[in-house]
Amino acid sequence: MATIVVERIGRLFISLQQIRQIPQMLTEAAPSMPDTVRDADVPHYFRECNVKTGYRPLHQNWRYYFLSLFQRHNETINIWTHLLAFLILLIKLRHLTETVDFVGDPHSWPLLILLLSSLTYTAFSVTAHLLGSKSKLCHFAFYFLDYIGVAQYQYGSAVVHFYYVMDESYHRHVRGIFMPAATLLSCLSCLGCCYGKYCNYGRPAWVRKVGQVVPSAIAYIWDSSPIIGRLLSSSSVTEDPALIYHFGQVGFFLGCAFFFTCPVFERCFPGQCDFLGQGHQVFHVLLSCCTLCQIHASYLDYIGRRELYSHLHGNGEALVFVGLYAVTLVACGFIYVVMLRKAKRELDLRSE
Repeated sequence: MATIVVERIGRLFISLQQIRQIPQMLTEAAPSMPDTVRDADVPHYFRECNVKTGYRPLHQNWRYYFLSLFQRHNETINIWTHLLAFLILLIKLRHLTETVDFVGDPHSWPLLILLLSSLTYTAFSVTAHLLGSKSKLCHFAFYFLDYIGVAQYQYGSAVVHFYYVMDESYHRHVRGIFMPAATLLSCLSCLGCCYGKYCNYGRPAWVRKVGQVVPSAIAYIWDSSPIIGRLLSSSSVTEDPALIYHFGQVGFFLGCAFFFTCPVFERCFPGQCDFLGQGHQVFHVLLSCCTLCQIHASYLDYIGRRELYSHLHGNGEALVFVGLYAVTLVACGFIYVVMLRKAKRELDLRSE
């Protein structure tokens, strides 16, 4: 017994030694990684309000930007918050596949759309924050990709709210228009975010915020209207176990909206939040919490409200929503191509 214990302690010691060698291994793999630079050394539309240092220099090789995942700079926390969220969502998907028949039960497909769209937006967000400093064109390309992820997540939110959350009385009034309108609003949100980022090239930063916030706010109000009705009509959390998670997702989202539009820490402590404490970092954390609450609430509704949504939605309706999800993805891809060409043309004109 003592021999086994000694062997396990030895293995643990070796593992810890290997972990301690990771920073040295990264340094040896990229011995000439350049230091970060100040805001004056990058294009103005790369800069964040009151973030003075920690910007990665442009036009380095791709290896530098991938290895910057382990470097201290002003995007490190933004990358890791959504990277960890992505991994947690993968684990959540793995657990749900043990209890939900995503292949054989069409009523589970809205939940699957939400899971896939959540994985999409977190993955695209990580990509944008990790690689968006490579060049001016890459900045537009990867952040436009990020906005596709945002639009997909908005659609995923709409479909689970319509399918599982909506009450019968509200369903009678909006059943023919809710999901087509949600599809359109998701695409408009993608367009608004892309156009806002494009306008930020030659216009004040508030133009970008308007382009991002207004379409997304309209989409959120529409997509979440079934939740508001549910929260107002439900009387007891004990009778409706999903209710607390719906409260949670609304609360977390309101926090997201506040910190996205009002970077209070940077304004109160300019230059002191270059690495940690940015409003966008808080936004990432709260959005991840919102997503996890939303997924669990949708799962509880999928389990507990089957009689209601089976009555409201025919067997073929879920397939229609899968089709609309594909339409949203194609439409956002088209917007991406058009806006990226527009941005490239603008960059080419200004470089002449």
